[in-house]
Amino acid sequence: MTTTPATTVSAQFLGLLARDLPPDRLTTAPAALAAHATDRSGTRPAGEPLALVRARRTEDVTVTLRHAYALGVPVVPRGAGTGLSGGATAGEGALVLDLSRMNRVLELSVEDQLAVVEPGVITAELDRAAGAHGLRYAPDPASAALSTIGGNIATNAGGLRCAKYGVTRDSVLGLEAVLADGTVITTGRRTVKGVTGYDLTALLTGSEGTLAVITSATLRLRPVPVATATLAAWFDSFETAAEASYAIARAGVVPALAELVDGPVLHAIDPALRERGAALLVVQCDGAGAAAEAATVARVLAPLASAVESTQDPVEAEALLAARRLALPALERLGRPLIEDIAVPRSRLAEAVREIRAISTRHDVPVFTIAHAADGNLHPIIVVDPSLDRLPDAAWEAAGEIFALALRLGGTLTGEHGVGVLKRQWVADELGPAAHTLQQRLKDVFDPRGILNPGKSL
Repeated sequence: MTTTPATTVSAQFLGLLARDLPPDRLTTAPAALAAHATDRSGTRPAGEPLALVRARRTEDVTVTLRHAYALGVPVVPRGAGTGLSGGATAGEGALVLDLSRMNRVLELSVEDQLAVVEPGVITAELDRAAGAHGLRYAPDPASAALSTIGGNIATNAGGLRCAKYGVTRDSVLGLEAVLADGTVITTGRRTVKGVTGYDLTALLTGSEGTLAVITSATLRLRPVPVATATLAAWFDSFETAAEASYAIARAGVVPALAELVDGPVLHAIDPALRERGAALLVVQCDGAGAAAEAATVARVLAPLASAVESTQDPVEAEALLAARRLALPALERLGRPLIEDIAVPRSRLAEAVREIRAISTRHDVPVFTIAHAADGNLHPIIVVDPSLDRLPDAAWEAAGEIFALALRLGGTLTGEHGVGVLKRQWVADELGPAAHTLQQRLKDVFDPRGILNPGKSL
């Protein structure tokens, strides 16, 4: 049996795309390919992508996937490239399908409190559009100013407000998606409730582009809270700050956000911040009872913190949150961050913090930690020399111990960034053999030729 040479398949594929796509959609320019070969994780795939398709409509996606499926060409969907696990990296022979130009808000219904958007809509821009009508899009990833809705859905992104409002999946009502062979499907509904059939919307959310390519999403919007109250508390140790964050939960308060930043991160942002304490906890309460909840939080934190500041002014509140939003850019100035994304039960957050510090010391690897403390989602970040061809062994060993720690404490390998390529070797440890096999079978049902984002997630 003879096989068609890869070069022949590539040439045939590019010829079909050039014939069937509008002329501005397809490019093989080296500079464009290089710019779309990796994501914010810094992962460097082997080889160069074959081509780039800049989709503008669902039809561009269906044409691309139909030809890719017929010829067995791998396809890597991507949005803004802000992913942190290597999920949007494209190596030798892959077609990059860029959805960032599918960026229209197709509908914004004030009456039903929902929006229908294309995948390239920037998260913060949807929130602003909803804000003009007294509504907001609740998911609030730290990359909201850059990341796209499609990318958020692909990784089931979390963010600052997810303790109270849930992760991206909790705001996705329905999807339009294109299967590997070019078939268009719709999932979900426009209603608040709906249990007809299996929940394909939830399955596709977080699937990292391995099951289908999302071309539009119906999203839940929520009223803008009538009031907010924000507190910043400084602590003499990161462990004490972690314990304080759980004390808030024990007091019965569900804050909109509770963000924790350790001393090394504070120093990277601004040395003056580190001088104020070894850790910063920013808590925000919202809704009609915001002031009362904030007062309760202040009482809980006072015996543990070295200082507590509070404000109900939105501008001052944003200034308090600025340190958290600036954390990753500050660390990126120090080198290449290996950004971990574990989550543990909230009651074990302080224990996880202590163990991470011990792992850092044991391997002589500096670890910078930030956390969505209200839901136990930790980001222990190892920063390495960006000029290195590969991550040092000590960094990988420390990362492996951090993952093992998360599982030992009853947690997970990833709370919001996804598996991508960086965590694949540990996935089976969390899922177990039976569930891992079942998920691989699901992948085969959706994508029998294995062309969608191969080598990612599972």
